[in-house]
Amino acid sequence: MSLADAVKWNADGLVCAVVQDRVNGTVLMQAWMNAEALEQTITTGQATFWSRSRGEIWVKGLTSGNTQRVVDLRLDCDGDCLLLLVDPAGPACHTGETSCFYRSADVAGWQDAPPPSATTLKALAGQLEQRKSADPGSSYAASLYAKGRHKILQKLGEEAVETVLAGTGDDTQPLVYEMADLWFHALVLLADAGLSPDDVLAELARREGVSGLAEKAARNKGES
Repeated sequence: MSLADAVKWNADGLVCAVVQDRVNGTVLMQAWMNAEALEQTITTGQATFWSRSRGEIWVKGLTSGNTQRVVDLRLDCDGDCLLLLVDPAGPACHTGETSCFYRSADVAGWQDAPPPSATTLKALAGQLEQRKSADPGSSYAASLYAKGRHKILQKLGEEAVETVLAGTGDDTQPLVYEMADLWFHALVLLADAGLSPDDVLAELARREGVSGLAEKAARNKGES
């Protein structure tokens, strides 16, 4: 059975396609594919869809430059929805927003809002960024920012030691607790440096498929 044969196409010969950033998990957009678009996506590695309004095949970002390189392609259990994990070259939405899902439900109606956080880490990082301008007397993170990078590094070091000690025991719950503290303070450091989890995830994605030994050797060579 071919890949196209496994898809349950609707009456118009189309299937729903959801696009997700493979690095940070953000849901970027939803579009439609026909068999030709699916085949072209698989062949070229570029997200390609069927435009219902124009009645033609379109390659995402062909004119804007905001292309999407497909890293993984999944079919759901019912066979009627595709998931594209992509490396986007720019915003997914024609409005310039990172994600097409930038409107959030509110009692007053739909309101513009940042894309939904794909992970707890990203949501926490967003909160820590906001804490930079908070009152140090009412926010622990704000108090760390106020004391400066040295204090943040000191706390990160303390949490690292406590995590190592927790890892020596047989009870796993203390390890989870201390690791949570370690990650929290690592996010504080990233925010203080003007970075986010996405920067770290992008670096890990860059190393994907590369031997850890080769990566270490390359870094050591660059430092010599």
